[in-house]
Amino acid sequence: MKIADTWTDYTVLATGDGEKLERWGNVTLLRPDPQVIWHAQKNLSKVKGLDAHYLRESTGGGRWEYFNNIPAQWTISWQGLKFIIKPMGFKHTGLFPEQAANWAEMMKLIKNAKRPIKILNLFAYTGGASVACAKAGASVTHIDASKGMVERAKENANINGITNIRFIVDDCEKFIEREIRRGNTYDAIIMDPPSYGRGPNGEMWKLEDKLFDFVSLTKTVLSDKPLFVLINSYTTGLQASVLENILTLIFGKAGIDADEVGLPTEENIVLPCGARGLKIF
Repeated sequence: MKIADTWTDYTVLATGDGEKLERWGNVTLLRPDPQVIWHAQKNLSKVKGLDAHYLRESTGGGRWEYFNNIPAQWTISWQGLKFIIKPMGFKHTGLFPEQAANWAEMMKLIKNAKRPIKILNLFAYTGGASVACAKAGASVTHIDASKGMVERAKENANINGITNIRFIVDDCEKFIEREIRRGNTYDAIIMDPPSYGRGPNGEMWKLEDKLFDFVSLTKTVLSDKPLFVLINSYTTGLQASVLENILTLIFGKAGIDADEVGLPTEENIVLPCGARGLKIF
């Protein structure tokens, strides 16, 4: 398992009964987590210092219940980079801290390449990977169908003084098809596809139906000297070996590393946070 254990501003304090208790800087949040199917060692909703709890609604969705006054948004740091944290609808905070394990590896690959690297980041959300790769010296094209998330990504770039990211609001598949027609290529591709989603014009996306064909399509925009392809998945039940098989069939077996991604907890267990497949050329 790839464990994101280099945080100082973020900690998983405790887990249990479908929830995780986290410290984000000076703010403590309790949020749902579908991977946590074990019982809590204590009542997490009664922990001293809890600032906010995301409560599921029986009709779907949910809401934040606040116990203390906290900022509308704040920042946390990782390896000298800053990221904006903001409790949003559907339990999100604007950052997936377990991805720091991938950021560190990609930054090392970019720096060791010792040449200009162009990166395409698809389903790029609030830009954690974009900021990390740009900080390492890559030129990044950041694509997401959500205008709001792209605006958040721009804020993350701005607070880090990063200018080598091109931000585009678009359907990822349609963007790649246009790049193929334009003859544009990239040295590395990152993708963080949702289990389900819609494009800006209502295009439907279901991971199990789309992923293999989508990854095959991205191969067409790889340069003659590719560096890596990274696939992340949060879909419960989609194992790392599935990503390994997809990468093997499309790009060949050599250089593939597929594994779970996780976060350490103060309970001395590791919280699983999905899977990743990395192809290094």
